[in-house]
Amino acid sequence: MFRHAQLESVKAGIGDPAHAGLALHARIQRAIRQLILDGALEVGRPLPATRPLAQSLGVSRDTVEAAYRQLHAEGFIERQVGSGSRVSQRARPFAGGKAQRRGHAPRQAVRLSTRGQALRATGGVTGATQHAFAPGVPETRNFPLQTWERLQREVIRAHGSAVLAHSPAQGVEALRRAIADYINLERGGHATPERVLVLTSSQQALTLCANVLLDAGERILVEDPMYHGAARAFDAAGLRPVPVPVDAEGMQVEQLPQLAAGARAVFLTPSHQFPTGATLALDRRLALVHWAERNDAWIIEDDYDSEFHYAGKPTACVQGLDPHERTLYIGTFTKSLFPGLRIGYLVLPPALVEPMTVARSLMDGHSPTLTQLTLARFMEAGHFGAHVRAMRHLYVQRRDALLHLVRTQLSDYLVPQVPAGGMQLPCLLRPGIDEQAVLDGARRAGVALQGLSALHATRTPQAGFLLGFAAYTVAEMEGAVAQLAAVLRRTVAGRRRAPR
Repeated sequence: MFRHAQLESVKAGIGDPAHAGLALHARIQRAIRQLILDGALEVGRPLPATRPLAQSLGVSRDTVEAAYRQLHAEGFIERQVGSGSRVSQRARPFAGGKAQRRGHAPRQAVRLSTRGQALRATGGVTGATQHAFAPGVPETRNFPLQTWERLQREVIRAHGSAVLAHSPAQGVEALRRAIADYINLERGGHATPERVLVLTSSQQALTLCANVLLDAGERILVEDPMYHGAARAFDAAGLRPVPVPVDAEGMQVEQLPQLAAGARAVFLTPSHQFPTGATLALDRRLALVHWAERNDAWIIEDDYDSEFHYAGKPTACVQGLDPHERTLYIGTFTKSLFPGLRIGYLVLPPALVEPMTVARSLMDGHSPTLTQLTLARFMEAGHFGAHVRAMRHLYVQRRDALLHLVRTQLSDYLVPQVPAGGMQLPCLLRPGIDEQAVLDGARRAGVALQGLSALHATRTPQAGFLLGFAAYTVAEMEGAVAQLAAVLRRTVAGRRRAPR
């Protein structure tokens, strides 16, 4: 018979809420199996007969018999007529004693590959919180969900079980055509369906660019400050980023001749520079295209939220100005529609379509067919454009509301930098305020902030924060501003009391 502790362990396994969805015999089987794996039941140890064990557990004999049959089928116990059941010799690697028990084995340092260490060192790119003021998060409560559901049903009726099959690694043709039409009409690009690669996100696009275009140790020019997701993708690939300063007109392209020796690519966010919000001037765009052609280099253009401009038409994308086909254009629907969509894209030079598609197929194969076809219909029917226009109107109201709150309630601490577009408001800290202390205090108060210092490569970065406004109502921003004001007051007061 089981010892008292073993019997109680089986009873606990039966009552474990994590196994509530399992049949009773399966819960008993798992509990006994765990005793064997933990070494609590040694090899050759007899198990109780089914009848007395059933009485002890308060279950039917058939239930225990079903549990034993499964343990026997898996090789954990041996059964012989007249000899009963006992722990199998096959379980010896697990049932070798207490030293083998789960949680008792000595911990050893995990050995990672050089690439694995580089990936881990980046810290990854975490999903955005729903707390104000997380930057780059779109409003989802106003998304036309009923329209999306109707289109999805239409796709299922039209395509049937084909929507359950694999998609081409490059993406379904209907969506690639819709994306190309949109880029050409709204962004002044030169795109065709054959040059579009459908992906899960702009982050996947950055990872592809970093690993397919350049080798570890090669130089890539980047904006200073720059988008943290791109920095981590480049670090993980072992690239050597070369920072190029940014001013009110974007990347200072005139500095490329002295900085760009040996650089194979340049990465930038020309429509709304992240995080400053600056727009790359036309003369600089043209100079950048000329530099790439002359140096046989690539331009990686991340157009992450160009849909949301609040004054006139946005400047044409660099890809549309490049006659030499040296530009890779990255776009995403995560910002313009909703993060759970998980669809982004690359518009590629013709020579890169095949190698990039092959590389993508090794990452995750393809994007869901049903989602791609639904998005294609959403765009073709004009719903995408209508939603973007509605969000553009809403976001500019929220930007102005947040700007008013900062100027009236946080002016002693923050200096806002008004963006002409985008989904976040850059704010510089006034001198003498510790950025990290504010970040720590805000996190404890449930206020999400993106610090600016970490986005700079220079030794004297501009301290401050990005305040996202797109996803939050005025009332939500008012509450978050009040919390942030309290954090700033405590931070400043603490600094004054600190011993000098």
